[in-house]
Amino acid sequence: MYEFMNVPRTYKEAREAYKFHCPDDFNFAYDVIDRRGREADKTAVLAVDKTGENVREIKYSDLARTSSQMANGLRTLGLKQGDFACLIAGRIPQWYDALFGCMKLGVVSLPGTNLLTGHDIEYRVNGVKARAIIVTPEHCEKVEEVRDECPTLEFLIVIGGPREGWISTEELCKDQPGEIAPEDRPKTHCDDMMLGFFTSGTTGMPKMVPRSYEYGLAHASTGLFWMDFQPDDIHWTLTDTGWAKAAWGMVFPQFLMGVTVVLYDPPGFDVDQHLKLVEKLGVTTFCGPPTAYRMFAQADMSGYDLSSLRRSMGAGEPLNPEVINFWKKATGTTVADGYGQSETINIVGNFPDQPVKIGSMGQPVPGYDVEIVDDEGNRMPDDEIGNIAVNLKNGTPPGLFDGYYTGGEPNRKDFRNGWYFTGDTAKRDSDGYFWFIGRADDLISSGGYRISPFEVESTLLEHPAVAESAVIGKPDDMRGEIVSAYVILVKGKEPSDELVKEIQDFCKKYTAPYKYPREINFVDELPKTISGKIRRVELRADQKA
Repeated sequence: MYEFMNVPRTYKEAREAYKFHCPDDFNFAYDVIDRRGREADKTAVLAVDKTGENVREIKYSDLARTSSQMANGLRTLGLKQGDFACLIAGRIPQWYDALFGCMKLGVVSLPGTNLLTGHDIEYRVNGVKARAIIVTPEHCEKVEEVRDECPTLEFLIVIGGPREGWISTEELCKDQPGEIAPEDRPKTHCDDMMLGFFTSGTTGMPKMVPRSYEYGLAHASTGLFWMDFQPDDIHWTLTDTGWAKAAWGMVFPQFLMGVTVVLYDPPGFDVDQHLKLVEKLGVTTFCGPPTAYRMFAQADMSGYDLSSLRRSMGAGEPLNPEVINFWKKATGTTVADGYGQSETINIVGNFPDQPVKIGSMGQPVPGYDVEIVDDEGNRMPDDEIGNIAVNLKNGTPPGLFDGYYTGGEPNRKDFRNGWYFTGDTAKRDSDGYFWFIGRADDLISSGGYRISPFEVESTLLEHPAVAESAVIGKPDDMRGEIVSAYVILVKGKEPSDELVKEIQDFCKKYTAPYKYPREINFVDELPKTISGKIRRVELRADQKA
């Protein structure tokens, strides 16, 4: 695994030279975690307690030992290769134990966000016929509420404990050996399912995305080219453990490259505490969601020494130029956007040796042929909106899923005409940079123009009275659709006809006039998925009601 550091890092060389090969029997837990523990033991995790004051160093050898104890414990219960286990825990070391323990046993883990409800848990358990669930104590009651509706669920496992009716991981692992006996090691194949993520469900019910053992190794390109890891890096990604972003930012690229990961699980998001930890821990590479960067941009950052940072990244949606410029002034680093999905690894990004065009997703990642195409798979001209698609004509690229899990044949509805259609739209400029537009289902067609909801929402957010916004197309007899905006106002502002006109005039001034919202609805909250993405499908349904 260590030869990755010798791969050419310049974008042009990497596009030409990067080759990927996954051994048939690759298993991330054995071949990366255990191997690093034996051969190049160093600090894998800096686990910070909730106060932000106490830091525990966890070495790769520690992760190897504790995950083996978990695997041996799960095996004694009767769990076996191919079984499913739901996993819901915060950013705590035991999450790694369960994740890697399942890998070592060949059990398919299903990481879930801490925001899941009992109904969400029932949906996931029954969707895959899970035999086990591993959770932290705050989720036990939710599981107990739906237990009778989950006939395949045999083992309720709580991290810590004890709790009546539950198996405590503390007891489960206490007397287990810290290694896996050779005869107990499953014969996993690189194409076998390793874990599964449930999509956010912005346009429907969440779908399960199966991820093979190869997926873990494929993230080498994420760590090499977009994240640009060096051996001594200390990396921090802000993400919930139930999202695929955790795989990107807390597991695979980091441990493949042998860097140190910051693990912090506070009760809320405290801007001051996060900036203090960047300084205290000497964080060198940092990745946060747009929401976090926007919160940082509202703070006075002059009192923090953030000179350790050498690379900052963002993902989820493009950032506004104002926020990017603020962060660069405060840290000296430009936020490098990256793009991918639960279904992929990082496939488009801004790379260290390439100029960053603020607002652009960047360029295709080495190992991936990504294009902007029409619905039939024909390449779109520069600066025209089309589908973001992955070329399959030379085979399936590393880390791309094979279709949604159905319990039988995979659902491959997004694979057609030699392409995988991501469901997102963008434009490509003459330099080969991609510019995100939005979900294909969310594009607004008004008076012959195609309008990106994100672009209008970004303009709305620049108005001082707007705290949050969401934009959809509303059916209109004359224009086909009009731009309809849902707006949450900042504290102290009240809805009025005068404010509607002020916001509309503001949008006409700062974006093309045809894009301004002809209708503005003031609301107290917006419908969102558990990962925080706006469910425009619900807003469109309200318009039809």
